[in-house]
Amino acid sequence: MRCRAARRIARILGRRGVILLSYGTVWALYGYGQLISPQTDQRGLAMLLNLLPLEAWAGFWIATGLIAIVCAFLPQGRDAPGFVALVLIVIPWMSSYLLSWWPLQTFPRGWVAAAIWVVIAVPVIVVAGWREPPRPKRVGPLHES
Repeated sequence: MRCRAARRIARILGRRGVILLSYGTVWALYGYGQLISPQTDQRGLAMLLNLLPLEAWAGFWIATGLIAIVCAFLPQGRDAPGFVALVLIVIPWMSSYLLSWWPLQTFPRGWVAAAIWVVIAVPVIVVAGWREPPRPKRVGPLHES
């Protein structure tokens, strides 16, 4: 029964919707995690935290995730805001880590964190360019005349 429900949801969402739903969920959970249990070493985020408190950034992650989740249920073409949101929130995060490594040299592992966020975002960018395949038409039983 569960497999049938999962297949039905996957058929309704399509490949693009499944990516939006899964990444949106991860982004929202990441933001929630920043709220309830922030990472202890925040040197890589110092640049961002000078602009806004971590609670605000966590809210942006959660909002981004919710936008993507809602867009997962929209048809192709109308789902674009979800893909844009998923990538846009990663840019300041990745940039802060990268700049904390070089030129600021305040977080030696900043390049690793920046690279991880770039690699995580790449599938979102790739899928955003995909077209959903046409759904196969149902073939009903043949009627004899």
